[in-house]
Amino acid sequence: MTTLKNIINGLPVEAPATLPFFDPATGQQIGTAPDSGADAVDAAFRAAQQAFMSYKRTTPGERQALLLALADLIEANVDALVEAEVACTGKPRAATRELEVLRGADQLRFFAGAARVVSGTASTEYVQGFTSTLRREPLGVVAQITPWNYPFMMAIWKIGPALAAGNTLVLKPADTTPWSTVLLGELAQQVFPAGVVNIICGGREAGAAMVDHEIPEMVSITGSTRAGAQVMSAAAATLKDVHLELGGKAPAVVFADVDIAQTAKEIALGAFFNAGQDCTAVTRVLVEQSIHAEFSAALGAAADALTVGGENADLGPLNSAAQLERVEGFLDRLPENATVVSGGKRTGTGYYFQPTVIDGVFQSDEVVCDEIFGPVVTVQPFTTEEEAIELANGTKYALASSVWSNNHGVVTRVSNELDFGAVWINCHQVIPAEAPHGGFKHSGTGKDLSVYGLEDYTRLKSVTTSHR
Repeated sequence: MTTLKNIINGLPVEAPATLPFFDPATGQQIGTAPDSGADAVDAAFRAAQQAFMSYKRTTPGERQALLLALADLIEANVDALVEAEVACTGKPRAATRELEVLRGADQLRFFAGAARVVSGTASTEYVQGFTSTLRREPLGVVAQITPWNYPFMMAIWKIGPALAAGNTLVLKPADTTPWSTVLLGELAQQVFPAGVVNIICGGREAGAAMVDHEIPEMVSITGSTRAGAQVMSAAAATLKDVHLELGGKAPAVVFADVDIAQTAKEIALGAFFNAGQDCTAVTRVLVEQSIHAEFSAALGAAADALTVGGENADLGPLNSAAQLERVEGFLDRLPENATVVSGGKRTGTGYYFQPTVIDGVFQSDEVVCDEIFGPVVTVQPFTTEEEAIELANGTKYALASSVWSNNHGVVTRVSNELDFGAVWINCHQVIPAEAPHGGFKHSGTGKDLSVYGLEDYTRLKSVTTSHR
């Protein structure tokens, strides 16, 4: 049984109360983490505030060196980080190692480089006798809250740009998946000065205390749209900036000229990777009417071919008993018009659920409208480009989408009209560190990754000097 501690001002700190966390592959408890209250949150923010007084004066080159050193430590400790991540999430080990932990080290190296090339306007004279300069500065102390679907990688997405820009931080992982984040925090203490990186574990009380606290200048959260709205509302009381990466309901728009079998396989991977617990995952497949029946069958066959559970699995379990119950609820409430093409049931021990394809649905059906966050995808036909665009954009979410066709004109027109922060053409979920990641509407505000993600953690100051 693993016992985790908070990390405050460079030191491990126990809490009076603890929360259990579980292996979703078995449902068995594997450890406890602090159930932090307002006192622990306050101590972490005050440590971060004190550390900021010196850390903000570090040069971009010095911050680059620190981030590169942390990336090296991640690689040196990759086995322990993978074990902690897999223990809390049940994910396939090989994919977790390559696509999350080692990729996280690469993403830190990107931000290490980006720290030294922050853009800005040249110093110049807009008014005779005065020189105007633009300074880009860190915000200060940042509160960060990460989700349970990618606990390690989302922690990297948070701390990378914040530290590269010169901020200090307090980060809270999800209460079901704290282990890899605490290990990351422990590694950070070997590199960064005390108080720069603080890790607070806990549930809703800790999260609310972070949002309500007077010290942080920004709250950055990756989570559900409901959680984002609550954070935005609470942050208004202290006029904090908010950085929100929220829910999604990504469409894949498929035209009749595609290779049906190959496209179905690629979309299945884009839909069911990480058991569909991904805000950018394909959840709605919109297919040109002339190939609708054939493509639906091919997508069902591709879903059936995926392996659920085991060492070399394509899909791991859902994160928790509560998440499994949520996904099962959508299937239990399917309208009569809907047809389950494949999957649709819990499987094995633990929190596993079959990759599921549902046809015959309407745009107004719950399973089409609401974020499920599980291995469930719906199929709908369309007859024209205009109808495809209308169906794709007919959602409150606007994070990610894709369009599939061999016709250059079609993909150009449709990608221009898709109202989503990310649009992929003949692919899905290709997310390099250099590309901005973030959505519109109910999918949030701000960007992760890229130089734009770094700039979100800065503020602009205009400095004007008289020539006298």
